[in-house]
Amino acid sequence: MVKPIIGIAGNQLIHSTEFFHGNQVSYTPQGFVNGIQKAGGIPFILPIGASALAKTYINQIDKLLLAGGQDVSPDLYGEEPQPKLEETNRNRDIFELALITEAMKQKKPIFAVCRGMQLLNVALKGTLYQDLSEYKDWKVKHVQQPTTPEFATHSIVTEKGSILQNILGEKKRVNSYHHQAVRDLSPELIPTAYSTDGIIEGVEAKNPEQRLLAVQWHPELNFDKDERECALFDYFVNQL
Repeated sequence: MVKPIIGIAGNQLIHSTEFFHGNQVSYTPQGFVNGIQKAGGIPFILPIGASALAKTYINQIDKLLLAGGQDVSPDLYGEEPQPKLEETNRNRDIFELALITEAMKQKKPIFAVCRGMQLLNVALKGTLYQDLSEYKDWKVKHVQQPTTPEFATHSIVTEKGSILQNILGEKKRVNSYHHQAVRDLSPELIPTAYSTDGIIEGVEAKNPEQRLLAVQWHPELNFDKDERECALFDYFVNQL
C-alpha cells in the first residue's frame, strides 16, 4: 500500500538564539511528524518560501497540514493591529495562504490546527479576535500554561453529524494554547465544535467535496496519551 505524503507547512525561527548559534531555523513541532507517522503517513516539511512555489509543493503531496504558531497578520482581514496582538510573520502568512489556495484548487485535503484553523478562516474571508479580551462572553481559560499539554484544560461540545463528533464523541476535554480565535466565520465553513463560552473550536467545509477539517486545540501534543486525539491523525491521514 502506498503511504500518503503529508505536507506540513513549516514555521521559521527568526530570532537569534545561542542554541542555533544565531542562525535562522525552519521547523515544525515533532508531534506532527510523530502523529502522521503513527497513522501511516509520510511527513514532508514545507519551508516558508515564495508564493509561486505553492503549486509545486502541493503537486508533490497528497494532503496539507497547517500547524500552530504566530498570530495572523490582522491587515489580512482588514484590521489595524490592536495593543494585545503578539508576534506575527507575514512571510509565513502569505506563503500559507498560497498553499491553502492551491490545495483547494487541486481538491487536496487540509487539516488545520490552532493558528492553522484561524488562517484557514481568514483565507476564506473570515475574521479573527486579535485577542480574546475583545470577546464579550470570554469565561474559559484558553491558554493553559503552566499546565502541561497532556492534561486537558477545558471542555468542548461537538455538533451532531459532524466529522469531529464521529471521531471524538459529543463531549471532550482538550488542551488549549491560543489568545486569538475565530470572530466572523467564513461563509465556506461550518462550526462543528464549541467551548462552553461559545468560542469556535472546530470547523469543516460547508461543501462536502472540499475536504477540510480544523481544530483550535493541539492534538499533536497529546495524541500519544489520548486515543481520540490519535484518531484525529488517523482520520486525516487515511480518510479525509
